[in-house]
Amino acid sequence: MSNAVISIPAAPSDIAREHFAAEFSFETDCWDVHDALAREPGFVLLDVRGPAMFAKGHVPGAINLPHGKITRSKLERWPEDTLFVTYCAGPHCNGAARGALRLSELGRPVKIMAGGITGWIDEGFELAEGLDE
Repeated sequence: MSNAVISIPAAPSDIAREHFAAEFSFETDCWDVHDALAREPGFVLLDVRGPAMFAKGHVPGAINLPHGKITRSKLERWPEDTLFVTYCAGPHCNGAARGALRLSELGRPVKIMAGGITGWIDEGFELAEGLDE
């Protein structure tokens, strides 16, 4: 009996290992970001949604820089090797990927916070409100 799950075989273990290991160089999760923010994070967290959505609720410590406004001049305040972590509304939104693409096009190291605001709330973490960073 065939179904959509088993009709295409799983990748061989060595290829699957490479694939899943590589995912960690592209993204992190809300729990790890929350834990890092409580310490010395070593990255800049960018909320790439618009200012109105940012003001309604954002990850404490995040900086609002909408993905369409990411420019070389706006990044000059950080050293070239600064790691950026982008997030947006959640898994239904591609803003984090758009921001990450723009940052990588500008030669900046970047990861996405998987889950975005939705994931943050699902983990039980609080949001900050207002336009302050």
